[in-house]
Amino acid sequence: MTQTPTATLTTRAIRIDQHGGPEQLKLVEVPVGEPGPGEIRIRHKAIGLNFIDVYQRSGLYPQQMPLQLGMEAAGVVDAVGEGVTHLRVGDRAAYASAPPGSYCELRVMPAKTVCKLPDAISFETGAAMMLKGLTAQYLLKKTLPAGGLAKGDFVLFHAAAGGVGLIACQWARALGLQLIGTAGSEAKCALAKANGAAFTINYATEDFAARVKEITGGAGVKVVYDSIGKDTFEKSIECLAPLGLMASFGNASGMVPPFSPAILAPKSLYLTRATLFAHMTTRENTQAMADDLFAAVASGQVQIHIDQTFPLAEVAEAHRALEARKTTGCSILTL
Repeated sequence: MTQTPTATLTTRAIRIDQHGGPEQLKLVEVPVGEPGPGEIRIRHKAIGLNFIDVYQRSGLYPQQMPLQLGMEAAGVVDAVGEGVTHLRVGDRAAYASAPPGSYCELRVMPAKTVCKLPDAISFETGAAMMLKGLTAQYLLKKTLPAGGLAKGDFVLFHAAAGGVGLIACQWARALGLQLIGTAGSEAKCALAKANGAAFTINYATEDFAARVKEITGGAGVKVVYDSIGKDTFEKSIECLAPLGLMASFGNASGMVPPFSPAILAPKSLYLTRATLFAHMTTRENTQAMADDLFAAVASGQVQIHIDQTFPLAEVAEAHRALEARKTTGCSILTL
């Protein structure tokens, strides 16, 4: 089913022809075909911006060229391929999905990670929250230390004023957890605190490992959620209680250098390199996670903060702001 003849379908899109800096991001016109079996075509209303986009652009996560970037968006289903039963033409929808390609007006993509967007949630919010909200969901609900987490437990969350961080602060508060959030300025710490962090640490001026020990009375935290990487990894290990979990899920400061597993031995620690898409291998898993996120947002327990908006054509400026850590909350691209 289509609304427009295939021969006339093109879209503006952001593409790179080689890895590098923001200057590699080019606005181009590309053809868009029909969805095949298990695919849909979606017309975007808003597009999410995420740090993984920077990793893919820079080559930290190497990709085949040319590459159309973007992992998250919301819009209206324009056409449905054979075998797709959970979506229809005209449905409001949102997604976080591999392969990349959301930096465009119109695209064909696998349907299994695309979810119906409830009427109560705007396209802008849908685009801003899917990858970041589903990341917070799998971290707080699925990436757990031995014995799990209970009300009152301490957790440490780095970059607490970022897109994932502000969602995690609110969700952790709703779960009764004492989230200790780190950020790089007093303003960002205040933002994390206002969104539910029980304690905040400015890692630009404080030794966060020493502060965590002070806050927890020397006991340490049950789990560290770390998207910073190289700059925070070693001290994050120091923050953990015996049998604690180090959950690395990003590399904003660079990749963690090679290390010996022996550093985990004194407290018999657990380590995982967590990724969202390992939890989204089936449509059923994806829908269950999305339903949990939609419920948290619809109930008001979690509010999605869109603090930066850029036109699609100015995506290079958006990447520069993200890399310079000048952003808070979520950022979106508009069409």
